Amino acid sequence: MTASRYDVLGIGNAIVDVIARAEDDFLVAQGMHKGAMALIDEARAKAIYDAMGPAMESSGGSAANTIAGVASFGARAAFVGKVRDDELGKAFAHDIRSINVAFDTKPASDGASTARCYIMVTPDGERTMNTYLGAAQDLRPSDIDEAQIAAAEVVYLEGYLWDPPQAKEAFIKASQIAHKNGRRVALTLSDAFCVDRYRGEFLDLIRKGTVDIVFANEHELRSLYETADFAVASMALQKDARLAVVTRSEKGCVVIDKDAMTAVPAAPVEKVADVTGAGDLFAAGFLVGLARGKDHKTAARLGGLAAAEVIQHIGARPAVSLKALAAENGLAV
Repeated sequence: MTASRYDVLGIGNAIVDVIARAEDDFLVAQGMHKGAMALIDEARAKAIYDAMGPAMESSGGSAANTIAGVASFGARAAFVGKVRDDELGKAFAHDIRSINVAFDTKPASDGASTARCYIMVTPDGERTMNTYLGAAQDLRPSDIDEAQIAAAEVVYLEGYLWDPPQAKEAFIKASQIAHKNGRRVALTLSDAFCVDRYRGEFLDLIRKGTVDIVFANEHELRSLYETADFAVASMALQKDARLAVVTRSEKGCVVIDKDAMTAVPAAPVEKVADVTGAGDLFAAGFLVGLARGKDHKTAARLGGLAAAEVIQHIGARPAVSLKALAAENGLAV
């Protein structure tokens, strides 16, 4: 086996988040479904930007946020994702490299502009996302570096990137390289609507062992097995997956393997400001724990700690050192 250079390598959409507060009335007026993620074209992106209030920009993307969390834990991190060689693309690359994440994917010199996601945060902390995928969709198998994948303890795949055919091929290539080198592959289901689109393909990835670890929230789990019954869906996932973690907001999470279902309570939260990134940061903590040889319960506690931190402020990336926060809570990594 190649010596590991990274604890976690993420593959996903390289996106710049544009975040603004909004009232529920704004969502209704704009025809947005609260709490969901909608894919939009460039014209709709411009219209939303013109209509929304004051905004803050920060580099985002689901797997990229997870990898930012991995780096905040002091773990070795890398990210693979496509940007255009434009201003937003340069900003994304600068941001992710500045937090000690290896980012070597060559930017596109033509075609669509760098992806961006317009995120409306309502007073209850719920986020509604409108995503223009742009250059992010142009990730190809040629962007997957065999040596880099082989050197990662865990390769983490973002379900949102399952739309473009060439990105699917890139995922499969990365999984094959990882498994050939004795590494583990994780998949986040990303969004219930994403699961609706690709239910059969996601189940195929899980059942065939293309992915070893599955991350889902309750909505995604129920969508995957087309049932409102959490227990029924959990038992189905236990049968299909080698290892899975289902997040349940304030109820914490359930870690599912072939032998057991282990419920782990959520970390305490004073006030929810913005739930953007909660699942992404949970995955970061869990994967760091896994890569560092922690048991599943400890890994889930690390995930819960990271998720609790990120939902108490605006933005989808940690505002404090997760390594220091873990140490304060007796969870040294």
